[in-house]
Amino acid sequence: MEELKNSAEIAVNNCMAVKKGETVLVITDQPLRKIGYFLWEAAKEATTEAILLEIIPRASNGEEPPHQVAELMKNFDVILIPTSKSMTHTKARREACEKGARIATLPGIREETMKRTLSADYHNIAKRCSKIAQALVGGKTVKVTTSFGTDIIMSLEGRDWKVDNGLYHNPGNFGNLPAGEVYIAPLEGTANGQVVVDGAMAGLGMLKKPLKLLVRDGYVTEISGDEKAEDLEKLIAPFGKDAKNIAELGIGTNDKAKLCGSVLEDEKVLGTVHLAIGDNKSMGGNISVESHLDGILSKPTLEIDGKVIMKDGELKI
Repeated sequence: MEELKNSAEIAVNNCMAVKKGETVLVITDQPLRKIGYFLWEAAKEATTEAILLEIIPRASNGEEPPHQVAELMKNFDVILIPTSKSMTHTKARREACEKGARIATLPGIREETMKRTLSADYHNIAKRCSKIAQALVGGKTVKVTTSFGTDIIMSLEGRDWKVDNGLYHNPGNFGNLPAGEVYIAPLEGTANGQVVVDGAMAGLGMLKKPLKLLVRDGYVTEISGDEKAEDLEKLIAPFGKDAKNIAELGIGTNDKAKLCGSVLEDEKVLGTVHLAIGDNKSMGGNISVESHLDGILSKPTLEIDGKVIMKDGELKI
């Protein structure tokens, strides 16, 4: 319990930099109620007004909260969202940030993840993120390959790299906790090749056998593997074609994160790359759909305009 308490205090005081007199809203649901409570307790100690709100669990990552909650979010300085399904890629989150709220989402966070990763040195992670982002600026074409069979090319024309470094100190800032990634929304319709997810897949957890995703003109056209392939098809089926959009390319930068089957932590693991399908509106893209699923690639090689940024999971910058 003491470790969770300390982690919650780090989130509130260091990552969010909550100041006396600010208003804090913690949104949680039944599966993450315990963690929500610890964050609320830490917020109470740091500020003058902290509210804990529990909603009914959403059915999918990216599903909107109730309208009343979305409106409420616009009135707070700081919002922490430990929920079983992610609210990162929602209109409610975007609009609250536009009003000046700084927000951290903690979708599906496990107690062991909170204890392990929130003790990371986020100032060092921020430096690492900045160094990678600077090396990537201006790149137009990215290629990702792995020994498992990933071989995909996509355009980054007109898109900007984003940094999620765990330090959300200014109005409108947002990201995950734990943090630690540099990411971008590839240009829609340009991704072609094959993605072999060998680490973990959002909604499915750790993979015993890799999942193979064939990609044509920006969309996944075929999914194969073991029974997990059918499970992934079922996850995205309710949302139509846009749920198969190649939405994100990300590079993990958190040296405390471990591959554990929780995508929140998995995508932050140093030395990994993740590719997501579905919504990319929150990262500068044009696709808005109530689904966003990340797949983790271990020991990838990543090239930008022919320059090797990562070789077999090792950063070269």
